Parts: sequence; C-alpha cells; structure tokens
Amino acid sequence: VQAAGRKHLINLARQYHALPVAIVLDVPDRVSYDRNQLREDRNFGMHVIKRQRGDLKRSLKNLKREGFRRVLHLRSVEQIETVEIIREPLWNNRQDEHGPFDIIGDIHGCFDELVLLLEQLGYQVDGLQVTPPAGRKAVFLGDLVDRGPKTPQVLKLVMGMVVAGTAICVPGNHDIKLKRALEGRNVQRTHGLAESMEQLEAESPEFRQQAHDFIEGLVSHYVLDDGKLVVAHAGMREDMAGRASGKVREFALYGETTGETDEFGLPVRHNWAAEYRGKATVVYGHTPVPTAEWLNHTINIDTGCVFGGALTALRYPENEVVSVDALAQYAEPARPFLLDDKMALSAQHQHDDVLDIADVTGKRIINTRLRPNITINEENAITALEIMSRFAVNPKWLIYLPPTMSPPETSPLETYLEHPAEAFDYYRRNGVLQVICEEKHMGSRAIVVVCKDEDAARERFGVVDEGIGIVYTRTGRRFFNELGLEAQFLLRVRDAISSADYWQQFDTTWMLLDCELMPWSAKAQGLLESQYAAVGASANAAIGEAISVMQTASANGADIAPLLEKFQTRQTQVAQYVDAYRNYCWPVNSIDDLKLAPFHLLATEGVTHVDKPHPWHMETLSKLVSGDLLMLTNHKIIDLTDEA
Repeated sequence: VQAAGRKHLINLARQYHALPVAIVLDVPDRVSYDRNQLREDRNFGMHVIKRQRGDLKRSLKNLKREGFRRVLHLRSVEQIETVEIIREPLWNNRQDEHGPFDIIGDIHGCFDELVLLLEQLGYQVDGLQVTPPAGRKAVFLGDLVDRGPKTPQVLKLVMGMVVAGTAICVPGNHDIKLKRALEGRNVQRTHGLAESMEQLEAESPEFRQQAHDFIEGLVSHYVLDDGKLVVAHAGMREDMAGRASGKVREFALYGETTGETDEFGLPVRHNWAAEYRGKATVVYGHTPVPTAEWLNHTINIDTGCVFGGALTALRYPENEVVSVDALAQYAEPARPFLLDDKMALSAQHQHDDVLDIADVTGKRIINTRLRPNITINEENAITALEIMSRFAVNPKWLIYLPPTMSPPETSPLETYLEHPAEAFDYYRRNGVLQVICEEKHMGSRAIVVVCKDEDAARERFGVVDEGIGIVYTRTGRRFFNELGLEAQFLLRVRDAISSADYWQQFDTTWMLLDCELMPWSAKAQGLLESQYAAVGASANAAIGEAISVMQTASANGADIAPLLEKFQTRQTQVAQYVDAYRNYCWPVNSIDDLKLAPFHLLATEGVTHVDKPHPWHMETLSKLVSGDLLMLTNHKIIDLTDEA
C-alpha cells in the first residue's frame, strides 16, 4: 500500500517490458481486521489496519503517475468475490497466424509502385480493391505516408485491406507524426509531412478522421507464426519481441540511436541487428538500404522507393525478395544510400569478420534435423576454438568438414586385419542391400571449394583477395603451404568444370567437392617418415643383419636352415611392405605431379547434393576428368543379396 513497496514491482515490469496493472482491494477497516485475526503468522491491532488504509487512500490518485498502466478498483467484498482474472494475449501476439505473408517495406506515398508490387506478388488490384492470392496476407511495415505523390491513395488501399482482413499493418514514425498533425498538434512539417497534409486537405474531413483513427489503432509490432516471425517498422530486439511497454513501442518506431549525429545531421543508429541472436526472423524497414540483405535472421526491406530506389517485399516463409523499381525519384535523401560499389561485401559478410565469443563458448546443446540435443561440453568448445583460431583457414571457406570414418569389425581370418565381409554384414543387418566399392587411391582427404571467379568468391563467401577458392584438410587446415601451387591447382579444377559446362548446368558460381589428393606423400610426408618409413628401415636393417649372421653360421655347419628360411620370408614381407607405401609416394615438384580423385559433388549454389545416389556423383564427376590433374575412381556396385 506504500509507494516504496510498489516501486520495485514497477521497476521489474519495466526491466522486462511488461505493463504493470494495479488491482486495489479497498474493503472496510473492520473486514480487514477480522480477516487478519484469522492469520496465525501475523496478528496486529486495529491501529495498523487504519494506518495501512490511510496509505492506500493516499496512493489511489497516484497509481497511474507511478507507472501502472491500468488501475482496477474493487470497493467491496462482493466485488472481490465475483472477480475472475482472465489472461488475454497482448495485442501484438498473433502467433496463431501462420501466413503465408507478403511483407512490404516503406511505401511513403508511392501508390503506383505499390500497385505494381502487389500485382507482381499475385494480388488482383481493381482501383482500391485488392484480392490476395488464396491463403496469403499482406503485412505493411509502416511509413505509408510522406514524401511521395499519393499518400491518400496509399492510406485508402491499406486501410481497406486491413478492414477486409487481407492485411496487417504496423505504424511507422512518419505515420505517428501525421496522426499528431491531424490532431492539430504543433509538429514540424518536415521530411514530407507538409506534402502529406496538403494532399489530405483535398480529402473529406471524414476521411482525415478515419486515417487518424486507423493510425492511432495500429500496434507497435507483431509476433507471428508461433513466434518464428516478428514484424516491426524499425526492428525489434529479442528481449522486446512480444512485450508491451513505452520503450518497446519507441524501439519499434525509431530503432535505437547512439545519441550522436552524423555529417548529414541525422541520428547515428545503433546496429542492433549485428547483435541479434534470436531464433525468430525479424523483418523491418525505416532506414533505406540499397538492397535487402540478411543479417543474423533479420532483414531490412526498405529499399528507398521514394528516393528512386525500389519498393521491396519479402515472401514468407519462402524468404524470397521481390522488388519493383521506383517510377521516379520523388524526394532527395538526406543521406545518400544508393552507393555504386559493386565490390562491397554484404552486411552479413561484413559482420562475419567479428566473432562473438559468447556464440562459441560454454556448454551448448544443438538440435539438428537428423539428431536432436547434441551436447557440446565447454572444454570441447574451448579446444575447438583454439585449434580453429590458430591453425584453420579463413572460417568463411569452412562450409564442410568430413566426418571421421568408422573402420569395420576385425576380420576373423588369420591373414587379414580387415575384410569386406564384415562391412557387408553390417550393411546387410541395417537393411542396406546395395553398396558401392571404390578403388583405394591412398592419398589424403582434400575438400575443394572452387569459384567461377574472384567476384563469385566475394559475393558468396565474403572473401577478398584470396583467389577463386581453397583446398583444405579434414581438420580445416590449408592443404597447400605454397599459395602459388594452390592457385594453379584451383585454376585447373575450375577449367575442368567450365569444360563440362557445369556452371550453367547447375546454375552456380561455385562448387564444393570431396576428394582424395595424391600422392600420399604430398601431405603425409611427416607421417610416412616417422611411422611407415621408420618401420621399414629398421626392419630391413635388423633382419638383413640377422640373415647375414645366420648365413655365416650356416656356412660354418650350423643347422639353422628353418630359422634362416623364416627370416628370409620375413625379409621378403618387409620389402613388400616398403613397396606398398612407396606406390603412393612420389616427388611433387610441380602441379603436374599431383592427382585429384573427386568422389562427391557436395554442394552448388542453393543445393546440397546429399540426396543424390552415389552412382550419380561418380557419373557426374567423371565428366570433370581432364587427363592431367583429375582422375577417375573405378568402382563396382555390389548386390548384397547375391551370395555369389
């Protein structure tokens, strides 16, 4: 009943962007006293009740001033006993609407372009009457008015669609300013407001009142499609989405500023989208951009139609951007935004140069389409971060890392460690009745990302001055230490793709290949020297010396023929062992000494090819074989139901 006691509750509501509501239980002193006597934990006299009631009466007139949005005053026991508290969704909660939606950016009075865009989206427009495609609904992101030539027509069309239930609309800052002007308030008629008021003067007073009431009834933002989609004029932070407060409404209308102004006299906006980590897609406008670009599950679709840019819509859930060019430039932007810089990186690529450590540290649980609840422990995440930071290639290239291969069960045959029979049995038990056996090249696993040109590398991967691609190992490290050799290698792969006409056939500017690169010694020289060659050299030296001693002893009459024969057999096996790994080793002095055997076409633009049967991959990649660098992989299809 005291203001100090309520203050922390109001602060809690403000912290979490909730609307505090006060329910006042105003009952007679005697009722309060009698009920208090029934409490065993707190028993105090009438003087305390009277003091608290005095505090209550003094508080009543100040509750709204303290910050309570609504005050419900219950003045009797009868009223209290008949009260039923019903939870109602906030006005911005429309999660039960699943679309599909056509979300349209800032219109600013560009009626003709709006009609063209609606028609391109499949809507039928007859004057101001609009019929949507079956099941679809338009969503307008505000700033319907100002600067453009036909503000009244835009208002009439949008208002009609909202009334008909074929559209949703949120307010923009220009719309709110127009509402205040229609109320007769003293607002500066700048940034196109004067033109809007002049155009509306030609309309009837009834329409001006309707326009005012329409704007006044608009809700700051909406949460749609089970929380997967948020629409707001200037965007919405994750912690504010679906909440209701003055700060939420202000953010939805104006975004977030730093308090500074730029050289054009405009407020410097804080890039909230760069820090957004929410799962919901946020679609917004407010600040004109040259093209609609994605950044952290957000997209700004205000492409400055009124300034000579385009009017843009996002089709949801397809995430398809649809635009129509402006028919004219109706206003001059205060800050230039149509920058002619074809070399510029996208917003996402620019942002991806900075790693947020919170995204990759700590225990994390990841859900994928194939397997839910994959736990990454903190110590594993830290180790991976260190390795990737110190040794890996540019993370923008790392679009795939191959899984570790699982060996088959140990063979029961005495002369084999592994045998295909165990692998066949495993697949047969798991219902796989057809397998492909491929020639063993015995090289090193190589992931090859190759682009059509450096422009494609910049546009798709956001890398600049790093060539047309990269070759890296299964652990994400650069395969070639010599960048010149890598560049020649990638050029030959690109030329093979061009010769097969695959850029056009797959409608792509890049490819991801999973390959084996020979010789083995090109990458595993250290392993060969320390493990395989060392074993061969020591075995040859030891067995050769032993055989020499045995031969001398045999010549002196010692009966050691069986032992000598055993060691000679062992010497032959050692020679075979050395020859086995030497077959996969040869000096690499130029690119002509390398061989690449691709066995998977993993991805091209917009498509992953994991759904294709493996024979498709082998046949497709066989057309890349150029005779010098790329080589075929011989393979056979085995029917596991055929016992023969």
